[in-house]
Amino acid sequence: MGQRTPLYDLHLALGAKMVDFGGWDMPLHYGSQVEEHHQVRRDCGVFDVSHMTVVDVSGSQAKAYLQHLLANDIERLQSIGKALYSGMLNEQGGVVDDLIVYLTDFGYRVVVNASTRDKDLAWMRLQSVDFDVQLQERAELAMLAIQGPQARSKTAELVSQSRANLIQSLKPFEGQPDGEWFIARTGYTGEDGLEIMLPASEVVAFLNELVGAGISPIGLGARDTLRLEAGMNLYGQDMDESVTPLAANMAWTIAWEPASRGFVGRAALQKQKAEGVASKLVGLVLEERGVLRAHQVVRVEGVGEGEITSGSFSPTLGKSIALARVPAATNERAEVEIRGKWYPVRVVKPTFVRNGKALI
Repeated sequence: MGQRTPLYDLHLALGAKMVDFGGWDMPLHYGSQVEEHHQVRRDCGVFDVSHMTVVDVSGSQAKAYLQHLLANDIERLQSIGKALYSGMLNEQGGVVDDLIVYLTDFGYRVVVNASTRDKDLAWMRLQSVDFDVQLQERAELAMLAIQGPQARSKTAELVSQSRANLIQSLKPFEGQPDGEWFIARTGYTGEDGLEIMLPASEVVAFLNELVGAGISPIGLGARDTLRLEAGMNLYGQDMDESVTPLAANMAWTIAWEPASRGFVGRAALQKQKAEGVASKLVGLVLEERGVLRAHQVVRVEGVGEGEITSGSFSPTLGKSIALARVPAATNERAEVEIRGKWYPVRVVKPTFVRNGKALI
């Protein structure tokens, strides 16, 4: 038996097929993964993401600590509520985790992945020893993601007036508190939407309200195809501690300036950049029938080989797509081995769908 969120019994009552996900018992789907995918793209749906880890960072040196810990620049958070996506790296430049950090009135709020909780907390504590900083895990909070073009408007109809006003006023990549709730306009689907942190004692009633109002519950299966279409990395598949942001389509999350900021992993990244990055993360599109899957071999004529890191059928596009780590010299065409046969694929920028629109 894995760890369970406060919504476990409600998932069962809603007919969820439960699976293990990073040590957590989570819903894979509630009947049809494909229909759940379309529901989010066309309307909206709600995900239980209470397995995510929330850590509040405070103290007189909280900013200096995060400037040291993260590859992106905390100085970019110029107003309360602004959010930043960053890699948290090891000394070799590998990705310990990818996360979101919010500037708050007490300091900062960091949200990290579920499967990496223990090593993340250990790494964050290890890196904090030279700073006047306090780290507080907020295990008493649950978290829901309501995603899709109708997510904000439909959610606003179900909450208090002050929370409705907040939902309507939030800018993308911004999060603000309302009482014990923290409401953010962020997500992992390529659609507009919300991620709401709230007391675990209130989350069952709130999810019941959402479902009762016609907002469908969505499982991990559709979450994966949605994020893949959006070109969003999954930790442990598309990057990990052996992969740097330069090889994971995350170069944009590295803040090189000011040059004096010595964040963890900087020296290793500078060395890799100077020597030339051997591989890159790209998108693949299979124009023929078949399904692209993780670990399938990618062959680029005259260049070399790579490997698919994430692959699946895209319900929005009606064809198979993938993220793949391939040689840096790869251009527009490649081949993938599927069950002993080689199939041609198109190499594209690793963002396939955003806000319901095909980008390939």
